[in-house]
Amino acid sequence: MVVPDEIRAALAEHARAELPNEACGLVAFRDGVAERYVPGRNAAASPYRFELDVDPEIWFLEDDGFELAVFHSHVSSPPRPSRTDVENVGLWAGRPYLILTERTGELAGWRIADGAVEPLDLTSA
Repeated sequence: MVVPDEIRAALAEHARAELPNEACGLVAFRDGVAERYVPGRNAAASPYRFELDVDPEIWFLEDDGFELAVFHSHVSSPPRPSRTDVENVGLWAGRPYLILTERTGELAGWRIADGAVEPLDLTSA
């Protein structure tokens, strides 16, 4: 999956803006390339977990051929799914799951399904 520099910058900016809490939102991909980031609100208002609150209209992007990936930030821990992330994957099971570590700016992608965590290959453009 390709995450262009401008999308990466938007993710990092949102993560900084939400400190000390985790940021979250949706990244819209078309043909494996991220085209836009839609910031959400962390309804949990927590530095340890997130509950994505986003305009429900965003889901219609899937009808337009986009694949939606959930995004959230970790304040300082590595960009890999925590036990909380795996246990609370819910609607995001099997979908792209992006995590950015705010402290380092490192971005990683995953798929989480049935308790298994698989890395996704992310590149820049």
